[in-house]
Amino acid sequence: MVQLIDFIDFFTALFVSNLSKTRVDAASHPLQAKFCTKLSTRSVGCPAIWLGHNRGAFHPHGVTPLFSIIQAAGWPIWPLIACSVLALAIVIDRFISLKTTKVAPPRLLDEVLSVTRTAIPGPDVVTQLEQNSALGEVLASGLRAINADPRCTEDDLRAHMESTGRIVAQRLEQRLSALGTIASAAPLMGLFGTVVGMIEIFGSQAPGGATGGNPALLAHGISIALYNTAFGLIVAIPSLIFWRYFRAQVDAYLLTLELSAEHLARHLKVFRK
Repeated sequence: MVQLIDFIDFFTALFVSNLSKTRVDAASHPLQAKFCTKLSTRSVGCPAIWLGHNRGAFHPHGVTPLFSIIQAAGWPIWPLIACSVLALAIVIDRFISLKTTKVAPPRLLDEVLSVTRTAIPGPDVVTQLEQNSALGEVLASGLRAINADPRCTEDDLRAHMESTGRIVAQRLEQRLSALGTIASAAPLMGLFGTVVGMIEIFGSQAPGGATGGNPALLAHGISIALYNTAFGLIVAIPSLIFWRYFRAQVDAYLLTLELSAEHLARHLKVFRK
């Protein structure tokens, strides 16, 4: 109860005296140099992570370097950093792979319909169409079915294009599930890091702990533990935004592929007679 009262009194005095003008003198707090978060990868007594210092302790100009924040946050932040790198790689890969020219070129269907007005193109032309894009791959499967069996039924023709369409759809959706998982798990991983930090900090407040119940050190320790939650949200929010963007883009592409296949199936009806 005494520690709780001291803790409340500290925050009241801190608010009145303006936090930005308050500086803790390390010489006046001998225990200050001994109290480092146990999550830190640095040894106890490291100046970069003394919890008794204010923001200026990280940098002489009062700006906290990113690497010092990562060190202070401790080991739980490293899985979040790995997730952020993986999410960035997935976003770059999907931006490259989901270009319109690689999936569904705007005039490709019109060109195929124009070429097949009088006859079905040969295997070489069909192969070039297949290598053109994802849409070309779906349309080429229908042309191959006609070349292999001019008397194939409409159901067989649709089955060929649908099976190819499922393969293309799986390729378009590739890695999106991983990006969605990162968006969902990153806040939980950040919360886990904060909880671990809180356990360590309040454990050090036990009788006989290094801090001696100093509320200033406790407050700074809590702020460092919250770095994990903040970083988890920083990773999760962009990942969620990009996941929804790519998900909508893939759905639009799949609709285009389906409608184009239906159009080609009706167009090729004359060659099945």
